Amino acid sequence: MTQFGYRTLGFGGANVIPRDPYDIDFLVIAGGAAGGMNNNGGGGGAGGYRTATETEVAVGTEITITVGDGAPGRAPSGTGASGDASSFSGSGLTTISSAGGGGGGGPSIAGLSGGSGGGGGNSGAGGAGNTPSTSPAQGYGGGTGAANAPAYGGGGGGGTSEAGDNGTTSKGGDGGDGTASSISGSSITRGGGGGGGTNTGIGSGGAGGGGDGSSEYGENAGSGEVNTGSGGGASDGPGGTSGAGGKGVVILSMPDAGYSGTTTGSPTVATGQGAGSDLTTLVFTGDGSYTT
Repeated sequence: MTQFGYRTLGFGGANVIPRDPYDIDFLVIAGGAAGGMNNNGGGGGAGGYRTATETEVAVGTEITITVGDGAPGRAPSGTGASGDASSFSGSGLTTISSAGGGGGGGPSIAGLSGGSGGGGGNSGAGGAGNTPSTSPAQGYGGGTGAANAPAYGGGGGGGTSEAGDNGTTSKGGDGGDGTASSISGSSITRGGGGGGGTNTGIGSGGAGGGGDGSSEYGENAGSGEVNTGSGGGASDGPGGTSGAGGKGVVILSMPDAGYSGTTTGSPTVATGQGAGSDLTTLVFTGDGSYTT
């Protein structure tokens, strides 16, 4: 058994030896943004997506986890709010922070920048994402809103693996797709951008949980899937709301033999994961900690 940072062999405290440092893999996804509201808004951008493997941790290190909230949907006309950052930090570790998704633009307004950028409202430019041209890469930019009739389609929100599509004269832009990861066992795609809005053809949310845009006055747009950091869809007109951004998630993976069992914040714990069935995963959907 393990106790207080040591591995104990036998009974009565005999043969006590220090536990060795071990490697942790992690995935840190920030909260997604809300879509823009009214007259062909832009889709919300996905939260920033960061992952790394084989980060060595010393026994007894407290790792603090912060999980960013998704932005609430918007009812009045205007630009959607951006999502909140998620992070992973601890003594002796490099702090990893993912930026919240950028809000989708309102009427004739550019999308906001973020981990992934928000789509522009009609005639508005897409917001910038933290793309691979910057370090570290987290997500892509939003699409540009169309400037011409009849649809003036809003741009799609950026996803974590591709940019949102531009809006067109017939429909809103589709949200950019998210990124697949097998860190928690089976492959799951997370971090899709929200679809742009228009009154003739909606933009679809990007793969990985992005919300669809709406195409009718009074209709609510789709929200980003919870704990994927996906962006919410844009609304076309008054009477409904734009889609909310999905809350983020932080996932840790480590050897079963290294897992200490010391956590706060009630993460979902699963042992015997991975190709070799010898990994423990912790899925944090809210703030908490893990002591190695």
